[in-house]
Amino acid sequence: MPDNTLSDRAPTTPPAEPAAPEPRRKVRAITVWTSVGPFAVFAVLFALVAILRPNFVGGGGLPILATQATAILLVGLGQAMVLHVGSIDLSNAAIALFGAILLAKSIGTMGAGGIVLVIVVCSAIGALNGILIAFFQVPSFALTLGTLGLLQAASLIISDATTVYASNAGLVSSLFTQGIANLAMAFWIAVLVAVVLWAMLRFTVLGQSMTAVGLNETGALFSGIRTRLIKIVAFTLSGLLSSLAGIMIIAQAGSASSTGLGSDLLLPGITAAIVGGTAITGGITNPINVIFGALTVTLIPIGAAALGVPSEAQSLVYGLVIILAVALMISRRNVGVVK
Repeated sequence: MPDNTLSDRAPTTPPAEPAAPEPRRKVRAITVWTSVGPFAVFAVLFALVAILRPNFVGGGGLPILATQATAILLVGLGQAMVLHVGSIDLSNAAIALFGAILLAKSIGTMGAGGIVLVIVVCSAIGALNGILIAFFQVPSFALTLGTLGLLQAASLIISDATTVYASNAGLVSSLFTQGIANLAMAFWIAVLVAVVLWAMLRFTVLGQSMTAVGLNETGALFSGIRTRLIKIVAFTLSGLLSSLAGIMIIAQAGSASSTGLGSDLLLPGITAAIVGGTAITGGITNPINVIFGALTVTLIPIGAAALGVPSEAQSLVYGLVIILAVALMISRRNVGVVK
């Protein structure tokens, strides 16, 4: 009889291993863009300006750029924290301007106490925004738009619709008169804040909870995360960072008004956050990249002028940058709902 042992059987050919799925390559490309995209955008724009305006680099353009980007960076970081939890804060630039006017009126009599007052008041305004949104289910867009209007009116009232000069601005002006590596100390403080926020998001329970809320608020709620508290924290951080931006306005200009320096920070702040890689759908934020987003936004007027774009079209340029950045961010993730 034939031997039916295993050794006499014809060898079987193992099935071919399936090829690696194509989406993995896309994931790697997305990861690379998230890491280096904002820096790449800034580098390209800076190179363009350097080529078209050679005097910009050699004539102290970089220190000027860092100085102008400081307040935008702080407002952009605050916006990034709120966007990270799936909301938006249209009032944080108005909080910064209100804080600047409040500091200009109080620093002469209160000294350092005026700085503390501004930080507390602006943080409280941010916290109040968060409480109303979290507990009363008011859409963040609508509520912060209302807060924006209230703060603009308050700024006009406390400033008497005129410029308020800080009588003791020297207490904070050293932030821009002193620096490291020819860049103002104020800019380095903003960079340090970005690094601290990056570490908070990556390595703390609070940061991971904020990410969870931004990616899937319902899932975070069922996971036991106190989503209301997380939203309040995000808006409080926005208010706190806005207070720092207001302090920087006084440190730079020595005065504040409802139509002066800082009155147009809202659009640049949102743009800086989004160009810096913050997903408007929530859950994706790298505060360090927001630094390059702020620098890019500050370079836009310079680059536009170098290309012959009139200053009146600057808002158009900002708008186009936002549209492009949002399109890039939405394409990274397979989301079905845009908050």
